[in-house]
Amino acid sequence: MSFKPFRTCREVTALVIAREDRALRLRERAIIRAHFMICQACPIFERQVLGMREALGAWRQYRDGADEAAGD
Repeated sequence: MSFKPFRTCREVTALVIAREDRALRLRERAIIRAHFMICQACPIFERQVLGMREALGAWRQYRDGADEAAGD
């Protein structure tokens, strides 16, 4: 990504999703932070992504516990 002072919501949400798979560079994190200062919708999207991550983690723990209990 070339340096532009402001990014579109589409670009920022792509970075939020990419953060689930890899560590973002400092510039990418700064882009997200700057965008969040001017946008109301993208921080909500980020909270939704974080909520899905937490729910998936809880499901994995539940699934792993059920697998262990079935092995007894």
